[in-house]
Amino acid sequence: METDALILTLRLALTTTALLLVIAIPLAGWLALGRTRWRYVVEAVVALPLVLPPTVLGFYLLVGLGPLTAVGRAITHLLGHTLAFSFTGLVVGSMVYSLPFAVQPMVAGLRAVDQSYLDAAATLGAVPRRVFARVALPLAKGSMLAAAVLTFMHTVGEFGVVLMLGGNIPGKTRTISIAIFDAVENFDYASANRASLLILVLSTIALLVVYARSMFVTARRRDE
Repeated sequence: METDALILTLRLALTTTALLLVIAIPLAGWLALGRTRWRYVVEAVVALPLVLPPTVLGFYLLVGLGPLTAVGRAITHLLGHTLAFSFTGLVVGSMVYSLPFAVQPMVAGLRAVDQSYLDAAATLGAVPRRVFARVALPLAKGSMLAAAVLTFMHTVGEFGVVLMLGGNIPGKTRTISIAIFDAVENFDYASANRASLLILVLSTIALLVVYARSMFVTARRRDE
């Protein structure tokens, strides 16, 4: 198994998860608790990566961030290089691809919060931002854990987007999923099996953490 590919993958997943949570928390709050009638449009855009083939998403990101577009030229001028075929480009692509996995669990958790708690806080004079930060978020912290775990593991398992946007550059854009694909192409099933088994174990542990916590919280509420 390629250690460099594994380290790069974990670094990519951690970076993507951290940045996405910063974006997803306020976005999920607005989608779940906001009053505007156009929220469904934003929800549809956020959910788009769930239905688009990864290669399609990766292709448009590759073109959109390349030197043929105004955005791409501005980024190239600012950074001195294109985002395509770079680790930064992988982060951007991973954030777009994993956005629904960060936002949707939190939206579901926030919508499940008893509205009476939010109304009570507002009645006591708390502004909406304070109600969200001090009341809604703590009550939906389980959904934040689920969002973080799902985002991390989804990024670890990416293939189409990272291949289209980053290529296959060892030590720079070569992730563990690409390494597995290359191993299979080269009939190195032993290496592919070791890497796949590691991802399988990590994914199983991550899901066990999420579901075990959910069962623990449900049992505790029943006891109360």
